[in-house]
Amino acid sequence: MTATFFHRLGAIIILLWLGLGLAACSNFVKGGDNRHNVPLPGSVVQGLRNMGSTPNEGMVVRMFKEESVLEVWKKTSSGTYNLFKTYEICAYSGDLGPKFKEGDRQSPEGFYTITPGLMNPRSSYYLAFNTGFPNKFDRAHGRTGSDLMVHGDCSSRGCYAMTDAGIAEIYALARETFKGGNSSFQLQIFPFRMTTANMAKHATSPHMDFWKDIKEGHDYFELTKTPPVWDVCEKQYIFNPTATGPLDAAGPCPPSVQTPALTAKLKADEADLAAKAEAARLAAERKAAEEAALKARGEAVNGFFSGIGENIGGLFGAPDAQAGAQATTGMPTATTQRP
Repeated sequence: MTATFFHRLGAIIILLWLGLGLAACSNFVKGGDNRHNVPLPGSVVQGLRNMGSTPNEGMVVRMFKEESVLEVWKKTSSGTYNLFKTYEICAYSGDLGPKFKEGDRQSPEGFYTITPGLMNPRSSYYLAFNTGFPNKFDRAHGRTGSDLMVHGDCSSRGCYAMTDAGIAEIYALARETFKGGNSSFQLQIFPFRMTTANMAKHATSPHMDFWKDIKEGHDYFELTKTPPVWDVCEKQYIFNPTATGPLDAAGPCPPSVQTPALTAKLKADEADLAAKAEAARLAAERKAAEEAALKARGEAVNGFFSGIGENIGGLFGAPDAQAGAQATTGMPTATTQRP
């Protein structure tokens, strides 16, 4: 009986300890290191006020790998979002493209929803928030990974690393957004700024279909300055679906709402991308043809001079050949004297 009692007591203590540990990762805690509760600088508050916003308003975070920047956008009194501040990404892991599996040291791309439970005030990397990877899209494709963070310390092993000063301000902006009654903020992660020039530059990438998929959400935000509602169906992102309620990630897609401006932009960009890709293909063919012609000319010149060298060598080598022939036949040469 006594042993059973102590086993149960030990289990209760472990559960309480785990509960406290999880709470420390998911809530704004008090006491001890107070870096997660440091107030926003007055200059930040004034900057928000100048653009018609406040710390309590909604926000959107956008990240661009190739440019190594993180943008914080804040909701304004007009109902749309304005760019508030751009921060340098100190480091990220892997190459352009999404994350596929645990341990591939690849930083994710896509659309993610950040809630208070994903904030980490006790990060070993100063402060952090979890990206929420794998999201619904990632899970639909069987992708795996854990603890993919945006954090400080300027060191990455699959995460996005900021400077400590940068993550401190971003963290505080997120904290105040949640305190303002917002249940989440949207995190958008792209390989690069989604222009047709950049898309064409990476036209041969195996990730192109995925990038075209998330480009619609990127362009919607660019045009409307409001975050798109996103979901997953047919194993791809869908933006602003007409259906209510969550979609089956592998099921058929319902219609989606596209503004005339977005429809026109997507169509124009697709045509522009096709034209740029064709121009790049023709340029590559011309370059290959020029290199082949240059190589052929080089081989012809080398062959020509090699032939001349052989002929000259033959001329200078004739007397030796004559002498060899005379030695074999015993015939006198023109310079032999008679006794």
